[in-house]
Amino acid sequence: MKKRNIKKILTWIIVPLMVAIFLLDIVTVVLGNKYSRSVSFGQETFTLETGDDRIHFLNTANSDAILLESNGRFALVDSGEGDNNPRRETEYEGYEEEVIAYLKKVAADKNGKVMLDFILGTHCHYDHVGSFEAIITDPDILIGKAYFKEFDVETAKDYEVKSWLINETYNRIISALTVRNIDVISDIPVQMEFGDFSLDLFNTVTPKELAGEGENASSIGIKVTKGEKTAFLAADFTKSCGLEQIYEDKIGDVDLLKAGHHGYFGSSSKSFLSKLKPEIIIITNQLGKVYPNVKWNFTMSAKAPFFATYDSNGIIATFTDDGKILMTDNIH
Repeated sequence: MKKRNIKKILTWIIVPLMVAIFLLDIVTVVLGNKYSRSVSFGQETFTLETGDDRIHFLNTANSDAILLESNGRFALVDSGEGDNNPRRETEYEGYEEEVIAYLKKVAADKNGKVMLDFILGTHCHYDHVGSFEAIITDPDILIGKAYFKEFDVETAKDYEVKSWLINETYNRIISALTVRNIDVISDIPVQMEFGDFSLDLFNTVTPKELAGEGENASSIGIKVTKGEKTAFLAADFTKSCGLEQIYEDKIGDVDLLKAGHHGYFGSSSKSFLSKLKPEIIIITNQLGKVYPNVKWNFTMSAKAPFFATYDSNGIIATFTDDGKILMTDNIH
């Protein structure tokens, strides 16, 4: 009898909760669709009509691969999920071939060679750096410099090292760079110039107080600025790992936000969005996997349209010379 009563109580709690979450999700999607109508998407011809200062958000499912382009120069921030994830070899499809094909389509010279001024891994999770080994070893891709923080076991959680083997992922990338004699820079600069873009890098040194908070706490965030327009690439910044609270005031207002941690729980808090005030939000994921409370924050706190790279088949944000950001989807 006691067990039966407990089951009834749990049912009365869980069912209304699930219904509430379902209704919340519907409301946020409806509001998101309403806001999205304020942003028009054009077709990218890769000519100079709208300039060549672009941020390419590739469609690599729920992983990050972001190509910076300015004045004919290219750099790659994160590489997308690779094909040989030691954490879950069969659960997720890798995107090595798709990322490399996109680089050769967009960034290759007349001889078919791709020159990347630099590559940067925001942190050692495989969904951010998993394809770098394949990119580095491709003979048609040349890389000037590689920015990677030294892996710090003190920041990572035990299961990230013992089960996810993120230290091995880091070591394989560094070994591949060494074989090709590519400079590895572990002392990450806080500012860089890249063509017409100015880059401000946050969390270049992981605060000691975040020891044990997990590898997401090592994430490097990048603020990209051209003129008065800005974008923040939030890597896996979350409130739950402490980065949003530490850096939200320092980042300041942005026009475009690449949402942290693919829109999963603990990311894009009300406070963080209120401080950054993005007008457009891009999520490197598919919309159905974004947590309802995060979408709620997008619609109710930021009141901004949000777009998922998976559902849009990749997105380009072009920073024009006359101070606009033009959007393109279906770039693959």
